[in-house]
Amino acid sequence: MVVKVPARSDRACSPPLGFVTVYEFSLRAGLRFPLSPELSDILMICGVSLAQLSYRAMSIIMGLIVLFRDRGAVLSPDCLARMGRLIGDTQGRISFRSKWLDIRTRDPSKSWISDFFYVKNDWNLLEKWGKMRELPIPLHLGAEELLKILKFSDIDTLHYEVRYLSRYIDEEYIFKVGLSTQAGRSHAQMLKKSVKVSEAAVQSLKIPPKRPGSEDNVQTVKKKRVEEKSTAFKIIVEDHIQEARNHIYDVEVKALEADCMEEGFIRGFMKGVRAVQRKTGAEIDGLTPSQASGDPSSDSGGEEIESELQKAFSLEEDEDDIDIL
Repeated sequence: MVVKVPARSDRACSPPLGFVTVYEFSLRAGLRFPLSPELSDILMICGVSLAQLSYRAMSIIMGLIVLFRDRGAVLSPDCLARMGRLIGDTQGRISFRSKWLDIRTRDPSKSWISDFFYVKNDWNLLEKWGKMRELPIPLHLGAEELLKILKFSDIDTLHYEVRYLSRYIDEEYIFKVGLSTQAGRSHAQMLKKSVKVSEAAVQSLKIPPKRPGSEDNVQTVKKKRVEEKSTAFKIIVEDHIQEARNHIYDVEVKALEADCMEEGFIRGFMKGVRAVQRKTGAEIDGLTPSQASGDPSSDSGGEEIESELQKAFSLEEDEDDIDIL
């Protein structure tokens, strides 16, 4: 298969000569290469190109092809016409209507018009967009004939299968009936057409494997975040405590140190005054008994000491000098 990437100036409705346009959503709708003969016949009879099929039309046609193959039958244009109608709009897009198919087939992607590529036309398909030719309704093919072809016991079973047709475009069913050869990319097993994939196996394939230790990792991350927050809070508290300690030292300790220095100076000076008094035998007015006894109280103010000093040095200038030992 040859694939060509379009240039910015290329358009989906005008593929290069010898190529057909394929939209990305068609692959999600179940389209696989090489192209199935059932889809090729339907396109040739309707006279449309592969790019004209909408997501709904592509998913329903591919789902019916897989369903018929899974039941050991082949989807013919007559069977498709009995199941519903292919209709075209004014722009040439092809959709599908059916009273049996009540499923969600709307394309979830909104950028389908820009997601396309070219594939070499090895199936003699119409490359340009064509005018839709409706499939004739086969009068000879009724509900009973469809039940026989699909080997269903009653019409309710057929209605149930086509109502939930979207499950048949899952990779395991596409690979099972031989439309997909990408065995390495699928968890499905190659089974015989008469053997159906069990529901338990299908459900187990749809459930994504749980990564080991994911919950433990989440708990570890949460615990780590709590520890980081507690550490940051502890650092903030310690910073505030240190600031408070520094403030206490600056305000109280330094003030106390200044008081102690002042008191020591007062005590030393009073000793000098008392020595002068003992030498001269003079009495100094205003000297308290505690100061005279050599144990001045610590509550002596600066003004009182200053007056005492003035009295001590107000002796007669003509007195002899006194040596203070």
